[in-house]
Amino acid sequence: MQPTIGVGIIGTGNIVGQYLDQLAHQPSTEVVAVADAVTARAEAVASERGLRALGVAELLADEAVDVVLNLTTPPVHAELNLAAIGAGKHVYCEKPFALGLAEGLAVLAAAGQAGLRVGCAPDTFLGVGLQTTLDALQAGEIGQPFAASAFWGSPGHERWHPDPQFFYLAGGGPVLDLGPYYLTALVVHLGPVVRVQACTTTTERPRHVWSGPLEGQPIKVAVPTHATAILEHQGGAKSSVTLSYELWAHSNTGLEIYGTEGTLRLPDPNRFADPVWLWQATGAGEWVERSFTAGFDGAGRGIGVAEMGRAIAVGRPHRASGELAVHVLDVMTAIEASGREARTIELTTTVTPPPLVPGGTDVACE
Repeated sequence: MQPTIGVGIIGTGNIVGQYLDQLAHQPSTEVVAVADAVTARAEAVASERGLRALGVAELLADEAVDVVLNLTTPPVHAELNLAAIGAGKHVYCEKPFALGLAEGLAVLAAAGQAGLRVGCAPDTFLGVGLQTTLDALQAGEIGQPFAASAFWGSPGHERWHPDPQFFYLAGGGPVLDLGPYYLTALVVHLGPVVRVQACTTTTERPRHVWSGPLEGQPIKVAVPTHATAILEHQGGAKSSVTLSYELWAHSNTGLEIYGTEGTLRLPDPNRFADPVWLWQATGAGEWVERSFTAGFDGAGRGIGVAEMGRAIAVGRPHRASGELAVHVLDVMTAIEASGREARTIELTTTVTPPPLVPGGTDVACE
């Protein structure tokens, strides 16, 4: 029987339920405790799920915890990651990895010195959707990829979130909020980014909370709310990226890769198993839905933690790595800096994209 990695969760907000649901079915990991700055919130989750509720310091000191799953808000991601590493724990963090590149690199350096693993969301690229498009790309089904487009837009999270202020402060905005999904997918498929040129803007329209106990409360905006960027990948492909909290409506398809012999329409990178569409120059002249041929079937948020737990147990690299997250963070901060300074930004980090997850693979036996 494979070793089980004990997971302690810090942060029991909206997303914790999805992680708990996924990890409950993964033999490589076992959630042993939860903690939150709001004690009552941790206690409620613990009671519902049959777990222990601890204080943050208690959880970091608990010998049953091998991996700290950091689901706190972005401003404290790096601080808490460093605390977990200082306590001798591996750490897996929600996106974004940190607010700035220096913070992210400091976490990687601390983990390296301590001989500990660091992982980070998003892990959606491990699902059957994006792994199937990666499989098709590697099989040459659209020839040589030379360009891609990524597009996401909405009028803002205040229309559905009961307390959306943090989306408009440092660590938020469409680039650091939704960027990790789209940019991780682009890096995984096309390789690391070497330079970025972007423009960003913030309109003057007032914002307020639309529903819940804070309905009507004004929202302070301290980050760009619309960004358009051109990314140059190491292999020569160019990606155009638009991310926005300013769009009331649009008809863009989301994420596509263009090759010399066809086009791949990628699934929503915020999801694990949306359909994959393929258009080939040698085909019938129409979009064809491609069957899933790779990725973890049935994956949800938390599959990256489980895959990291298995990798720790067998001594191989994990896929949703801190190195990948830091490179994506480098891209995101470069987009914001390029928009602010009106210049091209050369990236200082790189990464080797993780290997394909073959079809039919199970985390427990890979």
